[in-house]
Amino acid sequence: MAGHHELLAESDSTVVDFDENDFRLGDVMRGERATLGKSLLDVQRELKIKAAYIAAIENLDVSAFETPGFIAGYVRSYARYLGLDPDLTYRRFCEEGGLPRPCDSAPKTERRTTGDPLTDPNALFVPQGDSFLSRVEPGAIGSVLVLILLLSGLAYGGWSVFKQIQRVQLSPVEQTPGVVVQVDPLTSEHGVAQADIAPPSPDAMTRLYRPQALEAPVLVARDGPIAALKPDRVGAFADRAADPHPPVFAESGGVAAPEESQVRVLAGGVPEVSVLAVRPAWIRVSAADGAVLFEKILDAGERYVVPQTEQPPVLRAGNSGAVYFSVGEKTYGPALPGARVAKNVSLGAGDLVAAYDLADPDADPALASAIAVAQAQGGTGSQ
Repeated sequence: MAGHHELLAESDSTVVDFDENDFRLGDVMRGERATLGKSLLDVQRELKIKAAYIAAIENLDVSAFETPGFIAGYVRSYARYLGLDPDLTYRRFCEEGGLPRPCDSAPKTERRTTGDPLTDPNALFVPQGDSFLSRVEPGAIGSVLVLILLLSGLAYGGWSVFKQIQRVQLSPVEQTPGVVVQVDPLTSEHGVAQADIAPPSPDAMTRLYRPQALEAPVLVARDGPIAALKPDRVGAFADRAADPHPPVFAESGGVAAPEESQVRVLAGGVPEVSVLAVRPAWIRVSAADGAVLFEKILDAGERYVVPQTEQPPVLRAGNSGAVYFSVGEKTYGPALPGARVAKNVSLGAGDLVAAYDLADPDADPALASAIAVAQAQGGTGSQ
């Protein structure tokens, strides 16, 4: 019995408590990582360290690192990620891993004690939001610059056009203006001489607008047919009938005024030219310089009197078969046969007479009715 108790005492003395068990650094790191619920791939994704290096740190395998100079940084980063003391962890790693260089030469940094990691907005396990600059794309910046350049170009172009429109350019005159009146500022008793400007005399205007004289006077024969003789005005019975036209005496005396001479020495005026429509037709009358004088759709029987200008106007008409021309008391036309478009028709009296024949009312029944309507409205008639 005594030997049995001695054997039990020896066995009890060799029992080691739970708190006195020797835990290696790799076991502590794996336990902390399991507590966080992270795998090697999760740690690799968050710390940007290869999973093989993380496994080598937990296994205290120094030979797995290609460059020994990075071991200290990897170990400290992984310890800080697990919530361990970086310096103490690296010191234990050097002791247990058997690094040849001393670990105490590394600079010691104080560990900043933080409060609850759940309240830390910059915790590693909290997803970080994107910054403002990370959401800006280079393509968007280029598009904005191109838009700004385009708007600037449009604004500059509009400003240039506006400035060009508002600019006033003075052109030099061919004749330099001279001094009309010289005023002596020292002479106050004499008034300023005024230019002797008088309106043109009526005689000058009459000579300017007087019709052109004929080369040879046109004489009218005084004798006529016998049927035109009036017995009560000539011969023995002339004194029996009262003269419906009493003689006109001159203001200076009782001598009867001489009969007006029937000799015509001036050329007649230019005959009136008008455009006549026998059916609805569109016409446009333009001046020689291209300005539109008249444009309308004339109804049947409606006419347009062409103004007398220095250069004859030009006609453009649709449905040309319904457009005729009245020159004085005669009608010419049509402009073109059929429903065509007549272009560049000179509306001079001489040009129309030379270019067209007299209108035939039998060929176009509507012509006679249109002429009658024009006569009722005060227009011209046919031949």
